[in-house]
Amino acid sequence: MALAAAALRRYLLLLAQEHLEFRLPEITSLLSLCGGQFSGEQEIRVNSPFWILNIPSEEMARGLMKRTVCAKSIFELWGHGRSAGELYASLKNYPTDKMLPYLQSDSTYKIHIHTFNKTLTQAQKIKKIDALEFLPFKGKVNLKNPEHIFWILEDYGMNPNDVPEEPIHLYFGRWVHGQRELIESYSVKKRHFIGNTSMDACLSFIMANHARVKPNDVVYDPFVGTGGLLISSAHFGAYVCGTDIDYNTVHGLGKASRKNQKWRGPDENIRANLRQYGLEKYYLDALVADSSRPIWRKGVLFDAIITDPPYGIREAPRRMGSQKETVKSVERSTENHFFISSSYHLSDIFFDLLKFAAEHLVMGGRLVYWLPIYRPEYTEEIIPRHPCLKLISNCEQMLSSHTSRRLITMEKVKEFKDQDANSYLLDGQYMPYRGHNSFREKYFSGVTKRIAKEEKDNQK
Repeated sequence: MALAAAALRRYLLLLAQEHLEFRLPEITSLLSLCGGQFSGEQEIRVNSPFWILNIPSEEMARGLMKRTVCAKSIFELWGHGRSAGELYASLKNYPTDKMLPYLQSDSTYKIHIHTFNKTLTQAQKIKKIDALEFLPFKGKVNLKNPEHIFWILEDYGMNPNDVPEEPIHLYFGRWVHGQRELIESYSVKKRHFIGNTSMDACLSFIMANHARVKPNDVVYDPFVGTGGLLISSAHFGAYVCGTDIDYNTVHGLGKASRKNQKWRGPDENIRANLRQYGLEKYYLDALVADSSRPIWRKGVLFDAIITDPPYGIREAPRRMGSQKETVKSVERSTENHFFISSSYHLSDIFFDLLKFAAEHLVMGGRLVYWLPIYRPEYTEEIIPRHPCLKLISNCEQMLSSHTSRRLITMEKVKEFKDQDANSYLLDGQYMPYRGHNSFREKYFSGVTKRIAKEEKDNQK
């Protein structure tokens, strides 16, 4: 263990100040993939933009940065401290043999300063750079296109109304890699095939990272819609497939979701979306199927299940009915496809999903899904559980003042047995989950109250 720890190298991660709740689960999941860990020297301050990591190699550090959407850059950390004196002492103790390859006389470099929660004048920046003259730089300064870039990073805390005179943490390191292009290049605005509920590209990649998707995995989405969640997994080299109850959506038929477009075109379908990004080779198929009715053979099939179940906001969730059931509606789909739909409560959707994941995920495989929440009634007890699945993380994204959705990540830790199929009915905790069934009414109740308040305010 001591040798393994010695082999790890220290890196500094600079995080984006958005989706704060999602950052720790994403980075933790990616570190477990690359064999890294958080540094024991530093307590992780969850909202801080600076985290120290131990990673086996620079190649793995670059690999982490190619995947994360919660971080901006990663640096090989040469020194850090709580004051300038501590930083300089730390730098003087850093092994010279690790510095020299980047300080040669035939190389070029520049030093960049980044401050969090404070703005420095140019004169202040130059003074801080000049204070590093004790470092053995031998190359030439090149501000436009240097071979090596070094950063001084200063943390002035999280409170913009109480900014200290001096930084509370200082870091110095060699810039290794940075990227935020994934979000822009996969923007839903540029995608061929979208729907009213297509997932934001950033959140899609966060979900794939929480699921620890890796090359050659098989990833499944039981509520596939327009296939947005398949794209992020395919980008990481996984083979993807999905099902949906809506025939028109699966086949890319019917009315378009885009403004000023009446009908979907011939190149608006799930396969075309993956083809747009050069990912068609990872597309297995999308099937018209009801998630409440089993269509798969027994046994493990998937490395990850990533999905965004219907919440019932735009329309009530539905499943296949039969003539024997109370018929709620008969719907006609394109090309004379008919189905009879009946009510499908949210609590049943989530328990069917957990049961499916417990049965069909490989051991250690992950289920990542969104759970809608009425915030005034939220407690951790309403998160659905299953004896075969361990809760890994639970992150909130606000939808309104009274509603949110929580990104739930679970990992399979126990082999599925037939007696586990309906275990949730026996544990006495089933009733709290049924509160999800009225989420739609509570959501629109809040909307109605807000509109009434706005109208009342406007009349004043």
